[in-house]
Amino acid sequence: MENKTIMTDLYELTMAQTYFKEGKKDEILYFDLFFRQNPFAGGYTMSGGLDAIIEYIENFHYGKEEIDYLRSINKFSDDFLDYLSNLTFKGDIYAVPDGTAVFPNEPVLTVRADAVTAQLLETALLACFNHASLVITASKRITKEAKGKPVMEFGARRARGIDSAIEVSKNSIIGGCVGTSNTYAAMKYNIPALGTMAHSLVTENEDEYEAFLGYAKANPNNCLFLVDTYDTLRCGIPNAIKVANDYLKPNNLPFKGIRIDSGDLAYLSKEARKMLDEAGYPEATICLSNGLDEYTIKDLLEQGAVFDSLGVGDNIAAAKERVGGVYKLVAVEENGKPSPRMKISGNIIKMTNPGFKKVVRFYDKETGYALGDAVALREEEIPKEEYTLVHPIATWKQTTLHNYETRELLVPIYLEGKLVYKEPTLLEKQAYCEKEYNTLYPEVTRINNPHEYYVDLSDTLRELRNELIEKHKNNKKEG
Repeated sequence: MENKTIMTDLYELTMAQTYFKEGKKDEILYFDLFFRQNPFAGGYTMSGGLDAIIEYIENFHYGKEEIDYLRSINKFSDDFLDYLSNLTFKGDIYAVPDGTAVFPNEPVLTVRADAVTAQLLETALLACFNHASLVITASKRITKEAKGKPVMEFGARRARGIDSAIEVSKNSIIGGCVGTSNTYAAMKYNIPALGTMAHSLVTENEDEYEAFLGYAKANPNNCLFLVDTYDTLRCGIPNAIKVANDYLKPNNLPFKGIRIDSGDLAYLSKEARKMLDEAGYPEATICLSNGLDEYTIKDLLEQGAVFDSLGVGDNIAAAKERVGGVYKLVAVEENGKPSPRMKISGNIIKMTNPGFKKVVRFYDKETGYALGDAVALREEEIPKEEYTLVHPIATWKQTTLHNYETRELLVPIYLEGKLVYKEPTLLEKQAYCEKEYNTLYPEVTRINNPHEYYVDLSDTLRELRNELIEKHKNNKKEG
């Protein structure tokens, strides 16, 4: 396995050297990974990347090649490099499983480790979380708007490189896609490899009928023709039907259907369905593609489009959005206990929540819907009969809950450097992600103007936060 430990921002290493030089290498730090707003102006985010984080940490070490490189750039001392050469992960990690519904300003992962290690993990952990969560969230938004119609992930050529394309295919499955056009990912993750044909096969031949016939002879059990190269209704579909009549049907071979990749997809799909049915091929399916996203899919269904499946690439593999996760110090261990730390900023959204924390989700016992989350200090007890969620800033916004069940979202992944988490299979993650989504009220999951999900601070955490803000103010006055 390729060693990617050195895949970190340079400043992580220079800060780690600072901890080392100041005699703080054994100081225990706590960092939270969280994000500040949902992508797509949406009401939720589906978490991902934990599997990639585990893979990274399982192979966390600085080998000779990495040490030699760091020595060659003349920024690091020999004693620090010697220390790195023996460094392994010995800390704790708590995280939400892949496919968990998560929301802004709540920890989705917490690291407790020595100062050097905790700092060096930042870049890789954020890269894993941000990319995977974006893909899973995009896939979930798209597959839910498809209303049960299967969605194939076609994004390999739009992804940001080969490794990214493979990760996209895997994470799109967690988000609800049924398969991928990426054959490497299909092989690696044992997921369905799906696809049709490209326009080049038709334009190379110039005779569309002959191109379809050649494709049918070469792929007799996979005849799903791309019919929009020249004119979908006047020649594309008629030529596909002619090949079915002339070759497939006489040889008892299946006419699987057609794909339409341009034009007015709603209109064309309705006309195509009529033509296929009238020709005696009601079993032939219609696949639609061409820059689809959750909004165009919603529009297609509202306009009565007739289709059996969708192929989506760009808006899964190269979504023009970001999750924007950050990794912030929240505590320093003193006398065996976490001493809270807090970033204070003139911009409220950039202020952090201090301390070693947990996230508790409340569920309505009758409906199973998630009512809201409370971010609390780790040692806090959450009442079982009544709890009042209080907005972390606008404290007059309060909601009192009754008849609920609770669940702690962050589960142990590593304890004292040992992996204690059993990784689910990809399909188990997909089922879990679907279950998580179904606990969210429709008002939260709608794609336009979603309701804001409650993520509030416990009274104890809010008081601690205010104390640290006041302490900072007083320190500034004294200074």
